[in-house]
Amino acid sequence: MAMTEPSLNTQLNAQNSFGAMLQQARNTQQISLETAAAELFILKRHLQALENENFAELPQVAFARGFAINYAKYLRLDPNTVASAFDAAYPNELKDRSANNTESLLQPMGTLQRDTSSRIRINPLLIIGVIVLIVLAFFLFRMVSNASRDSETAAPVIDDITATEQAQGAAVVTDDDSIGASGSALNLGDDSQSNATLEVKLTDAVDVNIADASGNSLMNGEQTRGNYTLIGVPPFSIQIDDVDNASLVLDQQEVALEQYTTGNRAIFELAP
Repeated sequence: MAMTEPSLNTQLNAQNSFGAMLQQARNTQQISLETAAAELFILKRHLQALENENFAELPQVAFARGFAINYAKYLRLDPNTVASAFDAAYPNELKDRSANNTESLLQPMGTLQRDTSSRIRINPLLIIGVIVLIVLAFFLFRMVSNASRDSETAAPVIDDITATEQAQGAAVVTDDDSIGASGSALNLGDDSQSNATLEVKLTDAVDVNIADASGNSLMNGEQTRGNYTLIGVPPFSIQIDDVDNASLVLDQQEVALEQYTTGNRAIFELAP
């Protein structure tokens, strides 16, 4: 139990030491310095300095006197008695130094300081790890986006062409009256013994459609100027839109196109 206020004041008057009285009151009430510092928001070392009357460890006199008064109230002592004893014990040289120190008002007050252990500490390794994860996520996103875009824009591969396109690609076009020496004859028939050779000579671009008896399209659409050699199964189904710029030779026999022509257009079947 704490001592009564009169008995403590009597002891203070007898010892004439406010620091000893503060310490004795705290010990009697079984209060630790840590507990008092936490409840008063005064640094533990300042409370210890008050009990030891170590004025050099205290801040300037105005703050130190306020600490003493608040400490006395906390311990249920007479604050006026403690303040008077503090004033009497405080060294004059420290009072003069405190009065002449123009920077003293900028010094931190004990009641405003807290233990640095309670501050939030940020681990720099954690920050670096977060940055690395962000960078990796960004690059992965870019890689996936680029791969998706490339797959969407890739040109389709043509794996199949029609018989007409094959015929047009195999036919050799020359600007003279002879057939190229590279073997340009096109044979789409299945039975080489019954095939016939049809030579098409064009002096200008002409729409020509030719198919053989087996249904193979030997020539289809607009053809450029030149000589074409086609091989297929007769009879041939022939359509020429501009007879004036075309001539036919079937098995080395020239075909008289005028007998099939109507308005410069010929549609007919031809057999050897």
